[in-house]
Amino acid sequence: MHKPELIIFDLDGTLVDAYLAIISSFNFTMQSLGYPKQNKIAICRAVGWGDKNLLKPFVKTKDLNKAVKLYRSHHRKSLRVQASLLPGVSKVLGYLKGNDYKLAVASNRPTSFSWILIRSLGLDKYFQYVLCADKLKYGKPHPAILKKILKDFSLRPKEAVYVGDMAIDAQAGRRAHVKTVIVTTGSSTKTEIRREKPFRVIRKLTYLLRML
Repeated sequence: MHKPELIIFDLDGTLVDAYLAIISSFNFTMQSLGYPKQNKIAICRAVGWGDKNLLKPFVKTKDLNKAVKLYRSHHRKSLRVQASLLPGVSKVLGYLKGNDYKLAVASNRPTSFSWILIRSLGLDKYFQYVLCADKLKYGKPHPAILKKILKDFSLRPKEAVYVGDMAIDAQAGRRAHVKTVIVTTGSSTKTEIRREKPFRVIRKLTYLLRML
């Protein structure tokens, strides 16, 4: 693979394991509003599209805005104590930073919550640029977030690689014409991922270094 100038990373499921925090905040919200708690699988399968879309299938329309407020209030605390880096993240980002790659984050998680994760887990020293879907009209799988990052770095799609963990990441990368590597540490199945035909599918983030 031609050496890219920029590597763009998704956050949740790619660099960070925040599932415990998500499940905790989700079921706190359900319980607070009198809805039944959901199991881990149901919750994890609904992540990736932003918190409003996470909650939307499980509450009545009239309760959605209240649910989002409850979820976010709880989540600000749960993220700080229940999120952790996935294996190999420090090694990979340290190598890339040390070898002068430009590094960016593209996340569907709201900006304020992305920064809670980035700062509390010490990721801020690696990244030059963070862009989240709440700053745009469309989130992933729409390619706008990747196109905006490329534009702001004055780079062409072939000069970047996007690393994510879900089928929607593969879709966004393909639509932005960016080579996309999917690491199978998220909630999408391998079948769902391969259906989107990403450039590579890897089991561990550290395998990215072999490609570079």
